[in-house]
Amino acid sequence: MHAETAAVAWWIWPIALFVATFALGIVAVLSGVGGGVLFVPIVGSFFPFHLDFVRGTGLLLALAGALSAAPSLLASGLASLRLAMPFALVGSVASIAGALIGLALPAAVMQTALGATILAIAALMWRSQRLAQPELAAPDRLSSLLGLRGTYHDPAAMREVDWQIHRTPAGLALFAVIGLMAGMFGLGAGWDNVPVLNLVLGAPLKLSVATSGVVLSVVDTSAAWIYLHSGAILPLITVPSLVGVMLGAKVGARLLRVAPAATVRAVVIALLLVAGTRALLKGTGVWS
Repeated sequence: MHAETAAVAWWIWPIALFVATFALGIVAVLSGVGGGVLFVPIVGSFFPFHLDFVRGTGLLLALAGALSAAPSLLASGLASLRLAMPFALVGSVASIAGALIGLALPAAVMQTALGATILAIAALMWRSQRLAQPELAAPDRLSSLLGLRGTYHDPAAMREVDWQIHRTPAGLALFAVIGLMAGMFGLGAGWDNVPVLNLVLGAPLKLSVATSGVVLSVVDTSAAWIYLHSGAILPLITVPSLVGVMLGAKVGARLLRVAPAATVRAVVIALLLVAGTRALLKGTGVWS
């Protein structure tokens, strides 16, 4: 913690962190973004914790959600292990490199880079679109070689949905960038997995959302081990954060049926803009 906060009783910060992450857990479920992409910039900018500890906890938050959902999604057939593994492997290697780079750079540099990244994510979310069922495009040579095609059952539509992907080399390159950023900033990778799977590779939206959790569980596990081995996991931050986000997610799941999607999306983008601006100003020393 910073010296100027030493006069505050130590137990105030875990309580405040629990309250903040409880609210973030609700918003994360309602908006469909991972907890890490909201947790790291907000806690890193407005709480007196070193950014390395915040990034390590952000990875664990994203990882906890992915690991809890991935087995059931695989069992139901909505997630495809065949689709996930090539991209998860590339992202996993890149996330290890990203974690090593992030831990080696000064905190001010990482804070500035985090702010710029969060502002870019907010812009992408504002402009992004999703296709529920993209048209089946001709597979490229690499996707044919890897057998990246299949069929899954859509229980809502009560039918079998065929899928295949294209632009596989571009997808691998993008997942390498996503993994690098996940390791560097502790954001998880769910915020960008779905658009790449859906819009770039041409996978159906439901398959993309479900498979994203499988990719996330592999990518974030690799990066989380680097933070754990480096001592950048602090229980004082991690425990109240995990409990707060998990309880908030339960509330968010209940509100999901009645909350207006457009309103929630606007709130998330506004939160990212505020947190990204604050992180950028904090990193550059304008607002410390």
